This record gives sequence, structure tokens and C-alpha cells, in this order.
Amino acid sequence: MIIRGWQVPRWAWYVAVSLVVILLLALLTAPRQESGSKGEELAPKAWQGSGQASFCEKLTGEMSAFPGEERLERDIRKYMSYWHLRGLSLAVMRHDSLLYARGFGYADSTGLVPMEPRHILRVASVSKLVTAAGIMMLKEQKKLKLSDKVFAPIGGILADEEYCQKITDRRYYDITVEHLLRHEGGFSQRMGDPMFTTLSIMKRNNLSAPPTPDQLMAIQLENRLRYVPGSTKDYSNFGYFVLSLVIEKVSGMSYEEYIQRNVLYPAGCFGFRIAENTYERRHPNEVHYYQTKDDTLVLALDGSGRMVEKCYGGNDIKGLQGAGAWVASPAELARFIASIDGRPGVPDILTKESVREMTRHIEGRYSIGWNDTDPKNGWVRTGTLNGSSALVKYYPDGECWIMVTNTSTWIGPRFSKQMAARFAEWRRAYSSKLPKQNLFDQK
Repeated sequence: MIIRGWQVPRWAWYVAVSLVVILLLALLTAPRQESGSKGEELAPKAWQGSGQASFCEKLTGEMSAFPGEERLERDIRKYMSYWHLRGLSLAVMRHDSLLYARGFGYADSTGLVPMEPRHILRVASVSKLVTAAGIMMLKEQKKLKLSDKVFAPIGGILADEEYCQKITDRRYYDITVEHLLRHEGGFSQRMGDPMFTTLSIMKRNNLSAPPTPDQLMAIQLENRLRYVPGSTKDYSNFGYFVLSLVIEKVSGMSYEEYIQRNVLYPAGCFGFRIAENTYERRHPNEVHYYQTKDDTLVLALDGSGRMVEKCYGGNDIKGLQGAGAWVASPAELARFIASIDGRPGVPDILTKESVREMTRHIEGRYSIGWNDTDPKNGWVRTGTLNGSSALVKYYPDGECWIMVTNTSTWIGPRFSKQMAARFAEWRRAYSSKLPKQNLFDQK
């Protein structure tokens, strides 16, 4: 072949054409980055894919020592003895500085493993606060509005055919994102909580394993609502499970991935994980959970016929997703709280407008993510599962106390009131004595 007077060998021409074809194929088949992925835009590259260690991994109880601490330790051990708690972890933050983080008792009493600040525990319904922050992040990313309808056949976020064909109660079409955030979706636990009656659901629907999220959604949509959406508050784990699927649908990511990349990593929290159901599949640094002596064994969800504790295979904890499946340390949970509290110490991941919306107190209604945000009494978030209890109490003066246990009590969710009462006592006695430091600064 002749090109501008140059004689080009035929073999060289074939080689050149082959190279061009190979290059074009490589460009066409290379993985593409979705241009609309806010996760890439908001999560700094140093944090993507996790990989970064939590600051909690370097925390030790000795770092929180202060003169007179033995009195607090004595009070806590007496408290643990009264309630038969194997272990608990306590963190105290003031004005976005972590002053105190210490474990008491055992993370695993069988192996005599002491509880340390680095240990992670199931935080139960405190997970709802994480989910609510994820929804507010999507709102800021202009991917949804709180007024958006969830199941409306036209324009609904979850208007999938497999869901819509199950709906017979047209009131579902009026449920908004905000209704779910405030437990006003119209759902009721009168016939049992679908997130904790998995065995019954499996039996009624001839399932050999816990229902997938899509299966559970379809099963529940066949039921009628008890209330007109927006008319009545009725605490609903199922509503926050639905919000988990809203996050997945709108973001195009799994619930866990979206929350980690857009909420937790930007907040500097790298130790949060979605719980597993069994002891054998627990995460590194995760505690052993214990139930009360009176709790009976139940049939395992895996279809094996084994009798197990509810906290280990008797409840589908992982299936709770945004309603109650996160595990974290109280110290890192404090870091997350600091990132959504509107205070200047730790940079907030949400705008001031979003923080105000989440913490706006409306008499007779749940706050967004929080149980309550009464400006006189502070912000409260509780959580209870078989094998664990959690309480976040953020006081009007800027002090936040967080405690999570690895043991159930016989009074179940009412235990949070006992925890809050003890917080008040400990604050009066020890708040002024806590060390002036910021454990968030551990490198």
C-alpha cells in the first residue's frame, strides 16, 4: 500500500488496523463510572472502599481515667450486677469532643474477654437515626423529597409492578417518605411486628428460609393499613425497613453501601457494620450477646430444626436493615452523632436545614430518626433487641451520653428509662470530673 509516496508493507498495515481494533474494544468494554453517583462525589477518595481503620481501634479504657473514677466504676458494676449485665460500653461526648469511652464487664464472658471501647455491639433501633440521616442526604442530593409518595402507581419511588399488584388498600398510595420517617405510615403491630415474626411469615407462605426484602415487602403489602397515612403515629420497624429499600432504589446502591459511602465515611466512622444473625458469623471485635435466664429457646430460621437463642438465629437481625441492623461502638456512634448535631466541633455531614428538620420538636409526633427532640429534655434515641440495649441521650447543654449493653433484661424496651435515670445520676456526680480531652483526635 502507498501512502503519500511511501511504500507501506501489507503486514504493517494489518498490524496497525489490528491495534486500532483492540484499542476500540478496550475502550468500549472498560468499566464505566456512573456520572450520577453521589457516593463518588461526596465520599473523599481516601475513604472509598472503607479500608481505613476506626479511631476506636486505638482506644483503651486507661485513656479515660480521671481522679475519683473508681467511684463511677463501682456504681456501674453495682448497676450491672442488679440487672445481670455481662458487659456494657459507655461513651460521653461534650460539645463534639469525646471525653470518655470505656467498657465494663465482658465482651465475651465465656472467654473472659474484657469489654473495651473498640468492641462493637448491636445498636438496635439507634440504626433508625443512621437511616434517617441517609434519607436527608438523598434529599440534599436532590434525589428525593420528603413529600414524595412511596407506593403511588404513578411517580411512586417503589412503584414496581411486583409491589403494586399486591396492594388492595389504596391508602398505600398516599404514604410519603416523611410519613415513614415519623412512624405515620398507617402500619400497626396489632397482628405482630413483621420484622420479628419471621417464623410465622415463613410458615404462612411456605418458605424454607427468611423472606428476601422483596418477598417481605410483597407479603406485607397484601395487608390493609390500620390508619390513614399521616393521621396517627404508631411505631413501625417495617416503615424503616421500607425506607431502606427507598434508599436502595433512589441511590442505585445497596443500603449498606450507600450509607457507608455517603453518611458514615464522610462522618469519619469506619467501624459500622450490618449485623449477622449467628455467633459464628459475627464481625471482628463484635461482642457475644446474652439473653435473660428466663428466655426460652426458639426454632432456628435456617430450617435446620435446631433450637437456638433468639439473639443467635431466632430473629433475622440482618434482615432489619435500616430498622435495627447496625453494629458499632458507642465511641464511634458518638462521632456519628457529632456529625449531625449542628455544633461546630465536628464538621456536620448534613446542612443546618437538614439538622433542624431532623431535630424539630412537634408535640405528639416522632422526630425524624430520633424518638424525641424536646428542647427542654434533650434528644433521645433508644434501641432494644434480644441480647442488647442501647440509649443515646443528648442533653440541651451539649453533653451526650451513650451506652450499649450485650445483655437483655427482663423488662425489654422499658430498660431505656432505667438507663436514662442512671445517666441523670451519673451526670450529676461525675460530669464535672470527666477528663478534658478529645479522644476523636486519636491518630
